[in-house]
Amino acid sequence: MNPAKRSRLDRLRPRTLRAKLTWGLVALLALSCATVGLTSVFALRSYLTGQIDHQLADSGCLFPSSLQQPADTGQETAADDNDHGDTEADTRGQAIGTFGARLTDAKISEAAVVQTDRRTAVTLDAADEATLNAVPTDGSAHTVTFSALGDYRVYACVGKDDDVLVSGLPLVPLQETVHRLTLVSAAVFGGALVITGVTGALWVRRSLRPLRRVTDTAAAVATLNLDSGAVTLPGPTAAGDPHSEAGQVAAALDRMLGHVQEALAKRHISEERLRSFAADASHELRTPVASIRGHAELALRHPGPVPDKVERALDRVAAEAARMTAMVDDLLLLARLDAGRPLQREPVDVTRLVIDCTDDARAASPGHSWALDLPETPVTVTGDSHRLAQVLTNLLANARLHTPVGTLVTVRLEQREMGQCLLSVTDDGPGVPPELRQTLFERFTRADRRHPGTGIGSGTGTGTGGAGAGLGLSIAAAVVAAHDGTLTFESTPGSTVFTVLLPEIPL
Repeated sequence: MNPAKRSRLDRLRPRTLRAKLTWGLVALLALSCATVGLTSVFALRSYLTGQIDHQLADSGCLFPSSLQQPADTGQETAADDNDHGDTEADTRGQAIGTFGARLTDAKISEAAVVQTDRRTAVTLDAADEATLNAVPTDGSAHTVTFSALGDYRVYACVGKDDDVLVSGLPLVPLQETVHRLTLVSAAVFGGALVITGVTGALWVRRSLRPLRRVTDTAAAVATLNLDSGAVTLPGPTAAGDPHSEAGQVAAALDRMLGHVQEALAKRHISEERLRSFAADASHELRTPVASIRGHAELALRHPGPVPDKVERALDRVAAEAARMTAMVDDLLLLARLDAGRPLQREPVDVTRLVIDCTDDARAASPGHSWALDLPETPVTVTGDSHRLAQVLTNLLANARLHTPVGTLVTVRLEQREMGQCLLSVTDDGPGVPPELRQTLFERFTRADRRHPGTGIGSGTGTGTGGAGAGLGLSIAAAVVAAHDGTLTFESTPGSTVFTVLLPEIPL
């Protein structure tokens, strides 16, 4: 089938349950009406044909046997008057349009049709003569078609002179009656189909109203953000009789929503406890970590001789204490962002921020190639300058720590329409492994140590850009989301692009 035609058929095909039920009801009614109408037409036609056959059987060959009398020519003599009187006697009781013919030696010798109270001769062609010769003299009626007269029901018998007498009655009245019945049936059944279609559509719509409420409830749930936070689901659908199919579906949906609401409430309580624990633990850890770092630095400043092993150990203690301090700060930041605490709202010169952060990254990794692509005019957004700098620092640290030396890292900045700011960090490293792409912005997602030199961002650690616990990109994503922006990435071997899109936020 032609694809275009198939597409049109697909568009015409009913798709909703209401349309299917309505069209199904109309189709069944149409089939019933067609069956009743055709049965009535065939039954009436059979009955009227039987009546004609009975009438032919009763009259026999009376009319064709009288055709030995001369036909009415319109010029009557005294003898003609006598013949006409005989004809009147022979045609008495014959229906208008009765046909009669005599066949002598397979040739039509006489043929006439009764008109009012007299007979009128008719002329038949060779095809009609062949048709009459084909009518069997078996005592049964048969249907034939004359070129000049139309359809007839004829009856043939053998006359006294061994000639064949054929008598027939026209089928035009029967056909007109059947045609009239067909038109009346079509009009009545057509009106019934229209009324049934409209009424059925309204009835089906009313019957499926509970399902509509179920659909609306499900659609409302689908629009809710169920990722985190307290969620209030719609109330019971109240979809009518619980013994009906729609009522059973509504009851099942209500039970499911009740379970989902309970599960969401438990999850929210668990998340709140976890956030509270993370915040409290991070806050409590800051003091002992700071104390450890201070004592390590104090020991390193001791004026007396310190063994080399002890000095290296103290250096490691100080470094790890600094790393733990940064990690604690990151956890506290995530806890504040999860709690929805607002960030600062002030004008931020993103151009200056990009230059400063890129200079820091160049100083930290001179073996990489660093490039800037900045617009001619400064780009300014509304936000928290410290947190936005942390986002860019983490993205640059990601490119620095997970790409080999010599990689080109390009930072692009663009001012878009409606005040939007587009910031991207691109590197030509090996790219992000496919198995980490789905969880790249999740917390504590780290690069596999067996894949060094991959452009994997979650392995970057802290707000300071150091390698650590896999919080770098999760913090960047959370900070960008707090600015109502988006952080996305695309990665193929030889090209990894992280894109930050910040909208215009009024002060």
